[in-house]
Amino acid sequence: MRIGFSVFLMAVGAVLLFAVHKTATGVNIHTIGVILIIAGVIGLAATLTIFAPRRGVTGVASERTVTTDAPAAPVAAAPVATPVAPTTAPVANVPAGVTTQQVVEHREVY
Repeated sequence: MRIGFSVFLMAVGAVLLFAVHKTATGVNIHTIGVILIIAGVIGLAATLTIFAPRRGVTGVASERTVTTDAPAAPVAAAPVATPVAPTTAPVANVPAGVTTQQVVEHREVY
């Protein structure tokens, strides 16, 4: 049921309710008019809620992590290595002169 048909039902119901002054046996014309007006209002409300354009703000958020390997800044003098007791945490082997940089990019589109 679209907007035009809903308005048509309301108009026919209003004519039957307010303008027709005849009576019929077994049928109340005014009750039919009220029923048609209610059906038109329900159809109009359903049409407007289902087929109306959405006015809410919609957005898409995305994140990505970029890992780059960049050469380290030159060091003036190499530090003296001292023996260290083993730890429980694993240590990543990174080649000398390379640092790892992680960048998290966040983007929102509306």
